[in-house]
Amino acid sequence: MEEMIKVNDTKGNQVTEFVLMGITKHVELQGMLFALFFLNYLAIALWNLGLITLTSIDSHLQTPMYFFIRHLAYVDLGYSTVVGPKLLVSFIVEKNSISYNGCAVQLVFFGIFITSEVFILSAMAYDRYVAICKPLLYIVIMSDRVCYTLVAVPYIYSIIISLLVTIKIFHLSFCYTNVIPHFYCESLPLLSIVCSDTSEIELIIMSFSAFNLFYSLLIIFVSYLLILMAILKMHSTGGRHKAFSTCGSHLTIVVLFYATLLFMYLQPQANHFFDTDKMASVFYTLVIPMLNPLIYSLRNNEVKGALKRVFNKLI
Repeated sequence: MEEMIKVNDTKGNQVTEFVLMGITKHVELQGMLFALFFLNYLAIALWNLGLITLTSIDSHLQTPMYFFIRHLAYVDLGYSTVVGPKLLVSFIVEKNSISYNGCAVQLVFFGIFITSEVFILSAMAYDRYVAICKPLLYIVIMSDRVCYTLVAVPYIYSIIISLLVTIKIFHLSFCYTNVIPHFYCESLPLLSIVCSDTSEIELIIMSFSAFNLFYSLLIIFVSYLLILMAILKMHSTGGRHKAFSTCGSHLTIVVLFYATLLFMYLQPQANHFFDTDKMASVFYTLVIPMLNPLIYSLRNNEVKGALKRVFNKLI
């Protein structure tokens, strides 16, 4: 039964904890779902940590492309860790609660990691553009300084935006219920239980979401348009195949990730159906972080070669 809180503290309108509804109310599914998501999170942790370690220690992978892949693995592991363990707890406890401050912290870190991923994917597209369209200048253009800037700026920007959104949301009044219709603290489900005016924060979230998605997608679109033009000018079939294979992994991830985010964030709050949103959230918080390292390793001969070298050293 959903627990409701009537608030009588000094503010007169603030809760002390939230209750997360979780993925399902069907008790008979809890054990199976726990096992499924435990294996899912274990795969995310092992594969992303493995990719981070491999791209850090193998000398053949010390290039800008693998620098960005490593940071993609960092943020994938980051936001899945923000969500995954709490989801696992929901399957084994009777009351799936989270403290008021704990909810705010979860929202902050989730926002940081998910926003960072958007711009790291666009930085990866720019890296592929330089590698294919300006190969002779690649090392000069994609210097260490440029690479660090392309990840540092998104991290700083993400921290600022995430703190702003979280502070604005948690200054609103949660005076009707403390039950969040979701399996983690996320902005849209939180706004659904706010009893004060949410028009300002909705506008802020929609504006930043549109800005983040539009400009990151613009960078990706322009980069790949120029890449396509360069590939079509190539006379070598082998060169075309290599260029396509280099971009294939990144394009696969972009399509999966952005399609889900566009569905989630670029629609008014009134149009959201939280059961559908939960499934979309599971996909981009726990499925995509599991798929990304697989896509980059199974489709990448350099990563396969690095794995063989590591195993040969161990043997």
